[in-house]
Amino acid sequence: MRILLIEDEKRMAEALKGLLEAESYEVDVRTEGDRGLEAVLTDLYDIVILDVTLPGLSGFEVAKEARDAGIQTPILMLTAKSGLDDKVTGLDSGADDYLTKPFLSRELLARLRALVRRSRNEEEAEPRFGDIALNAGERTLLKTDTEPPASVRLSEKEFRVMEYLILNQDRILPRELLARRVWGYDNEAEYNNVEVYLSFLRRKLSFVGSSVEIKATRGLGYELRSRHV
Repeated sequence: MRILLIEDEKRMAEALKGLLEAESYEVDVRTEGDRGLEAVLTDLYDIVILDVTLPGLSGFEVAKEARDAGIQTPILMLTAKSGLDDKVTGLDSGADDYLTKPFLSRELLARLRALVRRSRNEEEAEPRFGDIALNAGERTLLKTDTEPPASVRLSEKEFRVMEYLILNQDRILPRELLARRVWGYDNEAEYNNVEVYLSFLRRKLSFVGSSVEIKATRGLGYELRSRHV
């Protein structure tokens, strides 16, 4: 689970980053509204934690511009202001939830879990393409047209790569986008990591006897295709 934290108070940002990483979240931090919006628009994140008062664009402006651009990532807005008008403005700007500073760590984590549950309920329970599906709870790849379904376990990175391919099955995904989505916006992992994990996934698709292929289009990227057998 990758979180974008947009917070200009250095001590607050460091404390929140440490708290979230202790809970096994992966966290990228931005301290300015403009740079925060740029990161949101990459659509690489599962959740955005967004402070209202920021240098440059305000949190309200970041949320509104993100929604206007079609970004659906859940947004938890943070503010030191507790007035009803500010909460209404935040929610009307596109935030999904609103938390007033100071807050308890337990409440922040509980609200994040609620946003994750809500987001997952809005998505297909088992992402599917062709004759395969993913089971997030067991982190398995299933071949769905056999009884019982053939299955194979996936590593965390394998699961995230395959999930992103399935959720974007109508697109050719550039290697750079896959690398950033799985390894992180600030991570300098070499792009050949993508090739390695796609090779692993191809072997596992073959292992369960799937007709689904991961096809490379030279100069463009990767997509899922289903062979008709």
